[in-house]
Parts: sequence; C-alpha cells; structure tokens
Amino acid sequence: MIKTKSAEIINIDDNFDEAVQKAKKLYLAGSVFIYPTDTIYGFGANPFNGETVKRITEIKQRDENKRYIHLIDSIESLIKYVDMKSEKHLDFLLAIWPNPVSVVLKLNSKTSAIFGTETAAFRIPNNRFCQKLTGELKMPLISTSVNRSGQAPMIEYTLIEDEFSTEVDTIFYTGKKTFIEASTIIDLSENEPQLLREGKIKFKDLLEKFK
Repeated sequence: MIKTKSAEIINIDDNFDEAVQKAKKLYLAGSVFIYPTDTIYGFGANPFNGETVKRITEIKQRDENKRYIHLIDSIESLIKYVDMKSEKHLDFLLAIWPNPVSVVLKLNSKTSAIFGTETAAFRIPNNRFCQKLTGELKMPLISTSVNRSGQAPMIEYTLIEDEFSTEVDTIFYTGKKTFIEASTIIDLSENEPQLLREGKIKFKDLLEKFK
C-alpha cells in the first residue's frame, strides 16, 4: 500500500545518534525509509519482511524478480547468511571492505529459502551513518537507488523529498558531500570474481587483491 501522508524529514547532521536510533526503529517496524549511503541515496528496509520488500518494489515500479543490494556491518554478521566458498574468498572480502563494492555471494539454505533466491549482493559500506546503523542491527539492510525503474538515480535530497515524500515513512539526509556514483558490483558466488557493474572502484584494482 502506498502512503499519502508526507514523510518525516531528518537531517542526520543535527543529531547523528538519534537519527541512527530512529532508523533502527523504522527497520524493525517494517517501515521504508530513504538514507544517504557510501554511494548514493538509497531506499532502506528489512529484507526479511516480505511486505516491506514488496512496497519498495512498488515504489520503484521495478520488476519483482530483481534483487536488492544489502548493507551489513561485518564479516562476522555476513557469514550467518551466506556459504563462503573458501578462506581465500574471506580474505578477499576483508581486503576490499569497507568500500563501495557490492559482492554477490551464495546464500546458505535458511536465508535462500527466505529470500527466494540462491544468491544476494552484500556490502560493508564506507559511510559512518550506514556503519553505525548496521552495527546496531547486526542484520542486512536493503540499499537500492532512489529512483523509478528506468530513470536515473536521484542524488539531491530536495528532489527526493518532492518525488517520494508521500511514499516512504522517513527521509534521512545530510548536508555533507556524498558520492554520486553507484557501487561496483562483482559476482563471487563461484570461484573467480566476475564483474557485473563497474563503479567508483575499478575491477582491475579489485583483482589485484584476489591473488
């Protein structure tokens, strides 16, 4: 169901810790919010809440079969949800994170059954707000660009407010400079890394860390 009431607008620079706690409550309550990440602004929500995931898909007018990137606080949290192929893969992730690099990994059987897919993309973000929030949650956090499907991601929070304030519960924003480029995405569900999308971090530089 699409909201009609205008979203609460919160500047995370005014009271950082309070904003993190507010985002945590929204996540646990099954709400949808917008927040700044280490790349661009993203829709955020609990990926284990099917109705919430459906709501984001409807807001973005996106194919329901397309999957979302998930932010997570640490390798320790990550391994609760995925099947790592080798110690080499673990060492690789430790070498490249935190950074705007999202990695597709094979899910363990429990998480796969909940998500309805065998793989999912994860990232430990290089962003204080995201790190603090995911550290509080110790669970994956959806991060998907703020836009309608087929349109360019929106990076100005004033324009985001105009477009989406009646469709989400809260919009978190910052007056500080943010990145305007999406994350690099690689697939590590098999033995060797495969490039899916190149962003700020170049694939050739990532491969140097996979030796």
